[in-house]
Amino acid sequence: MPYASKSLIVQAPGEQFKQGSIDRRDVGSDDVRIRIACCGICHSDLHQAHGDWPDTIFPMVPGHEIVGVIEEMGADVPDDFFLGQRVGVGCFVDSCGACRACQQGYEQFCRKGQVSTYNARDYDGEITYGGYSASMTVKARYVIAIPDALDSFDAAPLLCAGVTLFSPLERWQIGQGSNVALIGMGGIGHIGVQLAHSLGARVTVIGRNAAKREDALRFGADRYLSIEEMHADDSLLASFGMILNTTAGVNDLEWYLSLLDVNGVYVPLGLGDANLSFSPPSLFWNNRTVAGSLIGGIAANQRSIDYCAANDVRPEIEVVKATPEGLNAAYERLAKSDVRYRFVLDMTPLQ
Repeated sequence: MPYASKSLIVQAPGEQFKQGSIDRRDVGSDDVRIRIACCGICHSDLHQAHGDWPDTIFPMVPGHEIVGVIEEMGADVPDDFFLGQRVGVGCFVDSCGACRACQQGYEQFCRKGQVSTYNARDYDGEITYGGYSASMTVKARYVIAIPDALDSFDAAPLLCAGVTLFSPLERWQIGQGSNVALIGMGGIGHIGVQLAHSLGARVTVIGRNAAKREDALRFGADRYLSIEEMHADDSLLASFGMILNTTAGVNDLEWYLSLLDVNGVYVPLGLGDANLSFSPPSLFWNNRTVAGSLIGGIAANQRSIDYCAANDVRPEIEVVKATPEGLNAAYERLAKSDVRYRFVLDMTPLQ
């Protein structure tokens, strides 16, 4: 039978969150039921709850950085999982499993369409609800095992922000001797600095001003440069093997492309509204590439979590109680970028 789960719900775009209850499906043969301990607040949650993006579905329960404990399992769940195990759920909870993308481990690009953890409809037409909730039911194949070395609250943001940075670094084999620049150092950027540094890369953070210089160096950056300082230093031209843009966009992409070395790659990770604009010769010279990257598949997310646990990569978090007052205040601050560096909801008040 379906069961009720206390949740923090937004009824319409831009409204305040209120506590209520949603129905979760019963545990099927390949499902697990998770008692949620915590859930990260991603900036995309803010956009979804405000109705900034198309096709939003209300009422809405956001949250796709979910960590909790398995409290019920279906009969066909693999032996890899067990009752009481700490697990996580990231940005999607289903895919066809049969298309070429799914077979290659890129479930996020499923040809049938991956089912997002919230603000989506599953293959049966039911609306999905996210992790601002006491519990949830999810197919075991979309669950990530949380290593013992990783605290649950630290693990939560890694299920989206972590794999968002891990995937391009892994794909382009960043390692010892690589020269990596990150534009912006917010909720995802500060994790990217730690990841790139741990892989052995020389890391440069590019910021609007010097406000985060000390933090960048503490996270492992070799240097922090304001945009003005970057423009004034011609020695940076054709010097970076990778530039990761963690902001919503840039106004001078041509100039950033000029900073790429031979075979260098520029990877935009922020979801901005503006189109990218550059001339083809900007790519021809030095074999430069502009490439996309979107979170990661289930196996990539597991590798990311395992790597972060083993290499002391941790988000810097502020814990917020999962009450309407706590969540609404966090959203107001997030809208003003008043957080260093990620909010994580403590679900205790909903249990």
